[in-house]
Amino acid sequence: MSTSQQPEGTDTAAPDTPAMSAAAVVPAPAVEAVAAGTPRAESGAGQAAGDGAAEPRSARPASLSPSRAGDFMQCPLLYRFRVIDRLPEKPSEAATRGTLVHAVLERLFDDPAAERTVPRAKAMIPGQWSRLLESRPELGELFAEDSGGERLSRWLGEAEQLVERWFTLEDPTRLEPAEREMFVETELESGLRLRGVIDRVDIAPTGDVRIVDYKTGKAPRPEYSEGALFQMKFYALVIWRLKHVVPRRLQLVYLGSGDVLTYDPVPADLERMERKLLALWEAIRHATETGDWRPRPTKLCGWCDHQSVCPEFGGTPPVYPLSVSPPASAEDGQGRMGPV
Repeated sequence: MSTSQQPEGTDTAAPDTPAMSAAAVVPAPAVEAVAAGTPRAESGAGQAAGDGAAEPRSARPASLSPSRAGDFMQCPLLYRFRVIDRLPEKPSEAATRGTLVHAVLERLFDDPAAERTVPRAKAMIPGQWSRLLESRPELGELFAEDSGGERLSRWLGEAEQLVERWFTLEDPTRLEPAEREMFVETELESGLRLRGVIDRVDIAPTGDVRIVDYKTGKAPRPEYSEGALFQMKFYALVIWRLKHVVPRRLQLVYLGSGDVLTYDPVPADLERMERKLLALWEAIRHATETGDWRPRPTKLCGWCDHQSVCPEFGGTPPVYPLSVSPPASAEDGQGRMGPV
């Protein structure tokens, strides 16, 4: 594993790499169009329905995505608020900026290789912002009080800086992604369904697969790199179970700091990831059945939209919308006492 600035010319996917259809990686029924305007939080938390098709309101969890897995590991009660209660969350400038940058980097590859330039990418930003506003009008609330447009102008300028920095890390004229914003889904032998959206999949002429994810924040310190790779190993596991091919490389591109974090997985890594996800899903299943969703206070609580209904801040959660398993009867099992 390494964290470094990647020099130009080291991309494994050559410009003449033939594009691979979505069905070549994922069976056709599992490939779905990703809704335009889905916010991407820089923290990785995302939105409650931000990893593919939304499940019915107040339904029992039926699948697991990297974002929702991250929610549960961060705070089980946060998972409940997002997945079970589906409480609304206010849009943030950081998350929306991440969505905007992702949209530009995705659609830049619609242009011929020679036209994928910094000026062209920066020129796409206003149009993609308009497109986001059309699909999600509530995002306009971010700048509702910005009558002079100064904040919006500064925010768009920050998005330009992130897009421009990407060109120092990768050379889009030498890349022909096989897939962009690809929805993937698979069901493990255990019955656990995994799903998510991969930013980019590159296929080298040798057939090697590289999974790429853009991050608009800064690279983590080395001691936190394992947590940063959780999402990528999740995606690698899905690809492995679908196509029986272990991705050659996992690559995180941090536009906030100009770093590239890479990891080359082996089957043992993905087997460990599968065991971890199964244990995590069992904990989610238990909490769902018992209604026991305990908060886990951390410094991230300061950014949570749900403090007003969180016991850690003196709030009361909404009435649990699902039925719960009744407690075991005192008369069940061994140790039953008769009349005294």
